[in-house]
Amino acid sequence: MSSAIRIAKALLLAYYAHMLEYRAELFLWALSGSVPFILMGIWMEAAAQGGQFGLSPVDFARYFIAAFLVRQLTVVWVIWDFEKQVVQGTLSSRLLQPLDPVWHHVASHLSERLARLPFIAGLIILFFTLYPKALWLPSVGTILLFFGVLAIAFTLRFLIQYTFALFAFWTERASAIEQFWFLLYLFLSGVVAPLEVFPPAVREVVLWTPFPYLVHFPAALLVGLPVDLGRGLLAMFGWCLLFFVWNRWMWRRGLKQYSGMGA
Repeated sequence: MSSAIRIAKALLLAYYAHMLEYRAELFLWALSGSVPFILMGIWMEAAAQGGQFGLSPVDFARYFIAAFLVRQLTVVWVIWDFEKQVVQGTLSSRLLQPLDPVWHHVASHLSERLARLPFIAGLIILFFTLYPKALWLPSVGTILLFFGVLAIAFTLRFLIQYTFALFAFWTERASAIEQFWFLLYLFLSGVVAPLEVFPPAVREVVLWTPFPYLVHFPAALLVGLPVDLGRGLLAMFGWCLLFFVWNRWMWRRGLKQYSGMGA
């Protein structure tokens, strides 16, 4: 256990120092995730003009700032890193280490979250300065539940993309799978619109997919929109288990393929 803690600490510190070298790039990455702010203005205006969405302009503002926070803390890019390692052959050196290469990616993502926090905090402060009516104070229990669900959402998002990344053992363009998946993610996860504005039949179908649990579910919890907590957690754990099993199966098959290519 002590050895694992030392390794984890070393990885996190190393990748955190690496991320701090790219502060300007981190700021641009944070801004690139500000799509919810643009969509927020559209939905707030539609609600203010009498749109029958069941949400007020303030509800939309709170939802989209929560969605922004969720997206900032669950962003994943492992597929591009892993694809590059396989194509360039640099994965071979990682395989020689007595540590699963995935932990390098996990440490990189977690360290990036820490380095990104100041930029996220600045954008949130700016948001509430411009929209003070949207300010609300969730209870301590809600905040703790939110961060617990957020951790599961990040785990699910990471497992999904890392599983797609393993297709790099068979194709040089595994990232194309993520690009197609991202289109579905964008429209069905709650980034474009909260699920409350979806037709009931469509919403029920979407709830059986992993998409709404990546953004909408944690965001709705934070702002107090009605959600089925038990169903949501079961769905998240179920999808995590499914992608974990698929991931480990592909990893074993992929290593054989990688070795067969002369790596």
